[in-house]
Amino acid sequence: MLTIVQIFNNNVALIKLNDNRLAIVKGKGIVFQKEKGQQVDVNKVEKIFYLETAGSKENLYFLLKDIPIDVVTTTYEIVDVAQKEFGFSVLDYVYITLSDHIYGVYKRMQTNSFHESLVPDMHTEYPTEYAIGKRAVDIISNNLHIQLPKSEVKSIALHFINAQGTPGADKLDDSLTTTVNNIVQAVLSQNHILRTKENGNYYDRLMVHLQYLVDRLNQSENHGSAFTESLENSLEKSYPSSARIAKEIYNNLQKQLSATLGDNEKLYFIIHIQRLINEQPQNKNVNGGKKNGK
Repeated sequence: MLTIVQIFNNNVALIKLNDNRLAIVKGKGIVFQKEKGQQVDVNKVEKIFYLETAGSKENLYFLLKDIPIDVVTTTYEIVDVAQKEFGFSVLDYVYITLSDHIYGVYKRMQTNSFHESLVPDMHTEYPTEYAIGKRAVDIISNNLHIQLPKSEVKSIALHFINAQGTPGADKLDDSLTTTVNNIVQAVLSQNHILRTKENGNYYDRLMVHLQYLVDRLNQSENHGSAFTESLENSLEKSYPSSARIAKEIYNNLQKQLSATLGDNEKLYFIIHIQRLINEQPQNKNVNGGKKNGK
């Protein structure tokens, strides 16, 4: 039995299974004229995504605050494919980072303001992640009815490169999380970056990222210096102010916690800060930098 817990639209709902597990189900008109507590017709289920961890459940409700349900379910479908078809283990925070990326790309495509990614091509070093990226682009194009450029493969691959981990490994340490948040917020305040109505969503995304950073602080990141150095140089040239603040956060965390952060954390800080301060790229021609509105 599939009992309706929450209806998102006529085609998508959150349901509870007989064993009390939660899942998202999709299907044309699957919950049309139905209500919470009623049963879903199993024959109408086209796709089902199980919420196996506490993190995936929490992230679902966090995302639904400001991400369209079609983007959310597309994200869950991509992660589901990565785990089942590629045997790729990911930490739960990928639901946040990937959905945020997909929604951002979708909006830029709709407004003809999309720019090619600055991420360098590393498909030789990360063949599985790039294969997932290719499947993801097909899923996004099919579900959201947009034609994504090939450069999005490497952008999506980056999310899986950084989110790879052992399921269940992302258990949060509340005390350390508070300390990390305080260190980061101190740097933000010194640079006059506060949470506002305009940047609230991006600020919250950064706070979520910090929660999962806690469990990676003492893990060595060996994703290849060529990858991180190349991307870091590109981002520093494009977003110098964001890079400066990101480095300050990165260095303060390492110094005050006596810990070693992976190089990729610095890259994510740059991306988060750029969104918070809305810094425009200084070198729009990097990687061709062509505007793509098709």
